Amino acid sequence: MNNENELMLNSHEKKSREITLLKSNQSIFGPDKAIKIVSSKSQLSDGARIYKSPNERRGVIHQLLVTGAVLILTAACGMPIGYSAVLLPQLSGNTTDPLRLDVTMGSWIASIHSAATPVGSFASGPIMDILGRKTALLISILPLVGGWTCIALAQSHLLLLIGRVVCGVAVGLISAPVQVYIAEIAEPRLRGVLIGAPFVAYSVGILFIYGLGAALHWRAVAWCAIILPTISFLAVIFAPETPTWLIRHNLTAKASAALSFLRGDDEKGKRELQQLTMRYEREKALMTASSERFVNILKRKSVMKPLIIINTFNMIQVISGVYLVIFYAVDIIKEFGGDTLTPTMAAVFTAVVRLISTIIYCFLLMYTSRRMMSILSGLGTGIAATSLAIIFYVHPENMGGGLRVLCAVFLVIYIGCSTGYMVLPGIMVGELLPARIRGQVAGYIFCLFNLGLFILAKGYPYVKDDMKTSGLFLMFGVSSLVGVILLYIVFPETKGKTLGAIEDYFMENPWMWSRRKSAVNRRDMTRS
Repeated sequence: MNNENELMLNSHEKKSREITLLKSNQSIFGPDKAIKIVSSKSQLSDGARIYKSPNERRGVIHQLLVTGAVLILTAACGMPIGYSAVLLPQLSGNTTDPLRLDVTMGSWIASIHSAATPVGSFASGPIMDILGRKTALLISILPLVGGWTCIALAQSHLLLLIGRVVCGVAVGLISAPVQVYIAEIAEPRLRGVLIGAPFVAYSVGILFIYGLGAALHWRAVAWCAIILPTISFLAVIFAPETPTWLIRHNLTAKASAALSFLRGDDEKGKRELQQLTMRYEREKALMTASSERFVNILKRKSVMKPLIIINTFNMIQVISGVYLVIFYAVDIIKEFGGDTLTPTMAAVFTAVVRLISTIIYCFLLMYTSRRMMSILSGLGTGIAATSLAIIFYVHPENMGGGLRVLCAVFLVIYIGCSTGYMVLPGIMVGELLPARIRGQVAGYIFCLFNLGLFILAKGYPYVKDDMKTSGLFLMFGVSSLVGVILLYIVFPETKGKTLGAIEDYFMENPWMWSRRKSAVNRRDMTRS
């Protein structure tokens, strides 16, 4: 029955799209054969438009303002991620601090955050589905403030761990709602850059915490970290709820008001409201009581395929070391030797590189395809990490000045390119998941991701002792290149496409993007 319902929905929507897609150009495969009357002056490039009318500009400004409010919270979310790189150097080695850490406790301090994050991620799905995306964001701020307060006042290792756990839960509560919220308030031509923007904010948060750690005592850093969550609460409280969630909870009047505000045009808002409502009504009409069960929903092609793609890539991304370099930045940089920069200042430098790279990637999302950006990112990451592995294998000790410079160059390339891998899971969650289960499943995805991250972060000191730095970077490089193969085979191009069109793509049979694309091209050649 579940498969029959899905086929009926697919068939019904295909018939309606035969007319709609000729006007909308939203097929997942690319431009349709229909003639579109579009002024060439209104195009910067594929998917990037100049907004000429006052209403369009107003709508863009409103979307940017709302996204900006969320990004303040996302920057606050990045601060506990990078805090271990501040705390460990100050409490390790020759320190007189009564909370001095040994290797075992240090690994717990670094990894316990990632162990707690899945708890928040798991809870975030039901919370944002039941209470709303905006409410989920507001709720997540409370444990974030509480966790930092606990760390700042800690007089024992236990309280430090509790503070890290509470902050980890808060980050888990934040991660999925941020991506879902932005995906649902943004129009297709802005969605790519806006979904990528949270990772700019993450990088800003990491840079802030590194910079504060270079200048202040770790307790003062924890007190300073409370400022951004407080500001974000005041900003997010004035943002609208997402129209998709409002429609699915029969709050049509509020959805209409939200769309009018976000699009800057009442007529445009009404048209989008009608499209969202019609899609939701078709879903309800074709769903039976049995197909409402969560397990049956997961069996649908439009759900199962993106879930497998996202979760597989997430595990590959974890092993590629993107977040390990953040958690253990100072320790990793010490391996390069030299005394030009202190390890702490070098860690700040890597955070600056990451921030600049993230900004560049966000702008590229407006002008280049998702697939090209992701594949080039993976290739750069894999080549740079493998090169570092070879250098450390051949010269494990006593590197000359030239080799240290070469290592620094490859490390910068690795961090810059791996930023694309860091951005991609958020884009996948925001764009590939169907609206029906986006909130709940997004939480589970981030839960599994952070569980894998915890295992790797906890085992890092022991893996490094066993594999040495060369083996560690070889693992990063191989994992990145495996990710390139996965992306090339199954990751669809979603730039400029509506979320509905992306969902329809996954209802079709072929898994491989190249196979699907060539099949469509052959059909187009036959028609012409």
